Amino acid sequence: MDSKGRFAADEPVRQTTEIQTVSHVIVENGVKLRLNIVDTPGYGDQVNNEGCWDPIIKYIKDQHSAYLRKELTAQRDRYIQDTRIHCCLYFINPTGHSLRPIDVIVMKKLSEVVNVVPVIAKADTLTIEEREAFKDKIREELVYHNIRLYPFDTDEDDEEEVALNESIRSIIPFAVVGSESNVIISGTPVRGRKNRLGSELRNFLTRTHLQDLIETTAQIHYEAFRSKQLLALKEGVNQRPAQ
Repeated sequence: MDSKGRFAADEPVRQTTEIQTVSHVIVENGVKLRLNIVDTPGYGDQVNNEGCWDPIIKYIKDQHSAYLRKELTAQRDRYIQDTRIHCCLYFINPTGHSLRPIDVIVMKKLSEVVNVVPVIAKADTLTIEEREAFKDKIREELVYHNIRLYPFDTDEDDEEEVALNESIRSIIPFAVVGSESNVIISGTPVRGRKNRLGSELRNFLTRTHLQDLIETTAQIHYEAFRSKQLLALKEGVNQRPAQ
């Protein structure tokens, strides 16, 4: 699916008005991966944008809740289908200036429940110099506003992993471009462009950090949700009147 919401070149532009999930099977190093892409409605375009992030956060928490319900069933499945959101790509307008106030608010809200990775959209509208200056400005603002983005700083002893994460943080925000034409990849026409923009993001999502994204979701975001829900359940049981 392209950035304008089209699955094929001759399909009309689709405006996203509700949260939609699309599944794709991709092959990485000979291994088939089922990739679920969740497309969320645009936000920030209304006169009053108060709480415009709530439906997205609710959707993420609903997936945590569904997973928890399956975990707590008496006859728990040996394999629980995981619909939790492991990575949120937050697209930033290529203004070349700074983050919008709503960007700061929404990224802060989202980072509390999901792994957030910022991405500059339509990066080819900026020159190389403008793009690098914009990246530097965004990184400064992320630090200034104390927005905790993935990959997180850890006490990891593995020097190779520490170095890898530091290199990723030096690249973030990633930069991508859209396309209005098809190219031939391995004999198959696909929508895209032949350039290096976006390849770093693809490697990050499907190769170097795929498993870590899943583990971080489970150990940090989901565990925080799970602990809170189980505590509320326990308190509710304790407050019930004796029979």
